[in-house]
Amino acid sequence: MDVFERVYYTRAIHGIIAGIIAGVVIPVDHDQGTSVGIALLLTIVLYIISFVVGKSMAKNVPKDKRKKIATEGIVPFIFMTIVFMILVYTGLHQSVLLPQHQ
Repeated sequence: MDVFERVYYTRAIHGIIAGIIAGVVIPVDHDQGTSVGIALLLTIVLYIISFVVGKSMAKNVPKDKRKKIATEGIVPFIFMTIVFMILVYTGLHQSVLLPQHQ
């Protein structure tokens, strides 16, 4: 596996971690703006961490190809973050979100 593939999969795993943490951290009783702000801030912080990890993995890459490290794997990072955030949030708060029947 070459460096770019490792960065790609590492960034996807960071997306999964970001989604799980965001799903747990987002409060139920706050407004939508607060929830979106928390999720975006957490996602940006974890993307920066994945960027630093990717940069350290690509130390031996030629300088002209290093620019690709910043964008390699950004789509799976975003997708995995959204999917896992929705799954974890829904799984944890399903009973709160369902209407109560009498």
